[in-house]
Amino acid sequence: MNSVESAALAHALNDPAEPPLRPLPDRVAELLRSLDCPPRLAAHLRLVHDVAWQITDWIQRRHPGLRVDRRAVLFGAATHDIGKSVHVAELSGPGSAHEPAGRDLLLRHGFDDDLARFAATHASWTEPGVTLDDLLVSLADKAWKNRRVPDLEDLVVAHMTRATGGRPWEEYAALDDLLTDIGDAADLRLTFQAAYPIHG
Repeated sequence: MNSVESAALAHALNDPAEPPLRPLPDRVAELLRSLDCPPRLAAHLRLVHDVAWQITDWIQRRHPGLRVDRRAVLFGAATHDIGKSVHVAELSGPGSAHEPAGRDLLLRHGFDDDLARFAATHASWTEPGVTLDDLLVSLADKAWKNRRVPDLEDLVVAHMTRATGGRPWEEYAALDDLLTDIGDAADLRLTFQAAYPIHG
């Protein structure tokens, strides 16, 4: 890896942002460095990870007894598009080849399937067996840029009401408030991501 690429990736992983971004988990950041990950991908993963942190924090405060594997959700958000380090064209264009490729890449690097699965499931929230954890990674991947997906949000609300016995309209209203707040900073997040090149 040349020094220009190293510097661009280091900036994507560490630069301050507005609003401030939490760092990626150390093990994920190390993997991205070892892959010479495209800087824009590293920036994107940081953004989605940070939004997932906000969503899971909100859930823990709203429903402390609700079973959400926060560590897994944050890992999933931090690695959901890692297959785009293999299918780089999908960073700027359509495609889903990165999904199974990301899962395989994580498995090859020693992550177990319970964590690697998010790379393959983040765009398929209607599949049988999708859990609330899977849905939260998908939600973060949309909410970071203020993209609202009613079907996905309905599934999140349905999981929450089943688990908590809450009223669907109350859960939806609370989730809507959260996503509106998150969406208010979408332009800043989009600017942050666009500042980093696809190629070093």
